[in-house]
Formats: sequence, structure tokens, C-alpha cells
Amino acid sequence: MGKTVPLVVLGAGPGGYTAAFLAAGRGMETVLVDNAPQPGGVCLQRGCMPSKALLHVARLLRESREAEQMGLLFAPPQLDLQRLRDWKEAVVGRLMRGLAEQCQRRGVRYLQGQGELLDGNTLLVQRSDGGEEKIPFAHCILATGSRPMPLPGVSPALPGLWDSTQALALERVPETLLVVGGGNIGLELGTVYAALGSAVTVLEMGAGLLPGADRDLVRPLAQRLANQFQAVLNNSKVTAVEATAGGLQVTVQSGASSHLLQAERLLVATGRMANADLLGLERLGVALERGRVVVAADKRSTVPHILAIGDLIAGPMLAHKAALDARVAVGTLCGEPAPTHAAVMPMVTYTDPELAYAGLTETEARQQGRSVRAVRFPWAASGRAQTLERSEGVSKWIIDPHTEQLLGVGIAGVHAGEMIAQGVQAIEQGLTLQQFRHLVHPHPTLSETLLEAAEVAMGECVHYYAPKR
Repeated sequence: MGKTVPLVVLGAGPGGYTAAFLAAGRGMETVLVDNAPQPGGVCLQRGCMPSKALLHVARLLRESREAEQMGLLFAPPQLDLQRLRDWKEAVVGRLMRGLAEQCQRRGVRYLQGQGELLDGNTLLVQRSDGGEEKIPFAHCILATGSRPMPLPGVSPALPGLWDSTQALALERVPETLLVVGGGNIGLELGTVYAALGSAVTVLEMGAGLLPGADRDLVRPLAQRLANQFQAVLNNSKVTAVEATAGGLQVTVQSGASSHLLQAERLLVATGRMANADLLGLERLGVALERGRVVVAADKRSTVPHILAIGDLIAGPMLAHKAALDARVAVGTLCGEPAPTHAAVMPMVTYTDPELAYAGLTETEARQQGRSVRAVRFPWAASGRAQTLERSEGVSKWIIDPHTEQLLGVGIAGVHAGEMIAQGVQAIEQGLTLQQFRHLVHPHPTLSETLLEAAEVAMGECVHYYAPKR
């Protein structure tokens, strides 16, 4: 038992390492604890980064195959799976080493081991070297993230069953892959394996893919995925899975009918669950609600010197949301007031095409009974999209019909994730149509489609005719 440490951060993902680095930068002695050899968490090691690396490869494969219509002829791509695995791991390794260096430079002590709160002011760490260490602390930020949600009634140990971590390991490219879940994780990994050569079928319990997004944004993606995937089955759920000699036999309930599907591998991508239940928090007086830590706007739990961020608390399970939570938590410890309004949170699906949106959606406005105006600019009228042979996209604004303030933004198309931040900024700053319209966009670019969507709303779009209202 050593001296009391001002701050212990439990969990070294995007929320945890951001909190540790910011706190150290403000002169706070900080210990960062995680059971992995280096910081980065699920996002860097088994999620965001490896999946985006593989999605880049998938896009290259598709573009090489589609280039023939432009007059470019390539030999069919040859897949070296081991080299692809090595390259993906090298990318992840560079990023992890960079974070480990940042720990050293910032004076953050990184301790590898399994952390457990013995009481409200003591962390017990079972170190990776077999020893243990008790760390008294003044404050603790919990950032232990989430884990894949299992398929109800199906053993995770069933041979041939994958979660996202196992799918990203690239053990093999199965001839047939059944993906359960039509959200971000399922569609992104399905996109990867379809490009690598698997016949992919996606099962979605709801009426359509990506339930949180507006249907007009999902439509261009769904149409393109229909060509990439073997099938997309909405309103469908798995009721039973059995191992067979050739892989798995899956019983699927679609509406009133039931049928069998065969697949070499089954990827469970039905969402993630917070790791709050693994920390024994309730015996310390830390309240939980629906499996997540209850926090105030300043990220303090019901035990004020214990704060929680990221996937452990309410809100979308996103790396950039966790990093924002970390900034608020560290600000709280430094005496800064909590934010008075919720941040505009961008959502991105890195499929092909990408889908991104932020702020109020048209669906949410309808559910709230709120009057809004939705305007769209089809990328078929974009010169830049035409030169890329990617005219299936659309850019969209949700507008207050009385003040013309921009309330929401949506983009479906290539590079949508790179473009959405401008929409986030416009909404955060409360810009109106007129104000956004005066921001000069370079021509020809895809970002220009946001300007043209604003001009559609004003009835003054040069490249797409929409009469004035």
C-alpha cells in the first residue's frame, strides 16, 4: 500500500487514455490501469482501428473490380490472408506503441493488470506478472467500456460462432457468413468479408438496416449492399443454432414463417453491453440503471469522487463520445462547470457507401411531433460524384421552418464520415441557411453537396432544379 494517488483511471480505451493524458497535462499524478499490455482498449486493438484498416482493403478490392467501366483492366486481385493479417496487426501495433510513448512523455504510470475496487478509495490490481498491488486513490474515473452482446439461448462457445473480435482476427474467409444484426458492426464486417469473397447474408430484427438513421439516407446504402451481399433479411431473428459437419444450421423466424439457413460461420453483431456489472459497483454505493452507471452532467456517480465515462454510462457507445466524456470528467476534477447542453454527436457507418448523420433526424422530429423541413441534394447532380462514378449518394439538412436554423444533417455516400464534421459545427454554432450558404466551398468537391443542399432549401441551387417554396 503506497501513498494516495490523486487519480486512478480504470480502463485504457479512448475514454480512459484521454482522461489520463489530460489529467497529467494539468499536473495531476495519474495511474492508468488496463489488462492489455499497452493502452488503446477495444477501439484500437479489437474494434475501430482494425475494422477500418480492413474496410480500406475491402474498398480497394471493389474499386479494382469496378474500374473496368472506366477503361482500366486489372488482373483479378490475389488475397494473401497471412500478409493481410500481418499488415492489419502492424497498423494496430504502431498506434499502440504511440500511446505507450505518450504515457511515458506525459508522466502517466501505465499498469497492466485486472483492476478491482476493494472499497471507495482503494484499487486492487492483479498485475500481469502475477503480483498484486493496492493503490489508494483520491479520485477514480471508470472507463472499462463494453463487450459484445451474446445471442440469447446460444452458447458463445459453439464452434463457428463469431463475435466482432473473432471476426477481426481474420482466422479464415468462410465461403458463407451469416451476420446477425444490421447495425454498424454487422454491416461493416459483412462488407469486409463480402469483399474478401464470402457469401454474406444479414439478418436484422427490425424493419430495416441501421434503425437509428433516416430511411432516405439508408436507401442508397441498402441498394448497394444488395449487390455486395447474398441477401438481407429484415424482420428476422435467430431462434436456434446447431453445429453440423459443414458449419452451422440456423433456424430463422421471419414474421410468421420459420426456415433454416446453412452457414460456415455466424457473426453475432447484435450490439454491445456495458462492463459496469463486472466492477462490483453497487456494493460501493455507485448506482446503476439498465446496466450502466448513473452519472450527473459532470460525470460524477452517486459516489462523488468516482466518475464514469464512455460506454459505461448512458448515450451512444462511440469512441469520440468517450473522449468527450473524458474531457468533461477531467474538467470536473479541475473545478470547471459541467456543460449546459448536450453536444451534437456524429454517427458514422463505414460501409460503402458510408452513412453519417448528426443532430436532429427527420424520424426523431416526427416522433416528437416537431415541425421541421427536410431538404436533399442528390449526388447525381454533383460533378465530383460523377467523376468518381459514385452518384448514388445524398446530402440532407433538417431545418427549422420558422427560423431557418440548421437542426440536423445527414450524408450517404463515399467519404461521408470525413464530411460530417462541417455539419456538426454548423449545428453547434446555430447557423441558419443564409449563414451556411455564404461559406465558400471549393468546386468540384463532395463537401460542396452540403452547400447545394442548403441552396435547394432556398430554391436557388444551380446544379439541381427545386422550385422555391
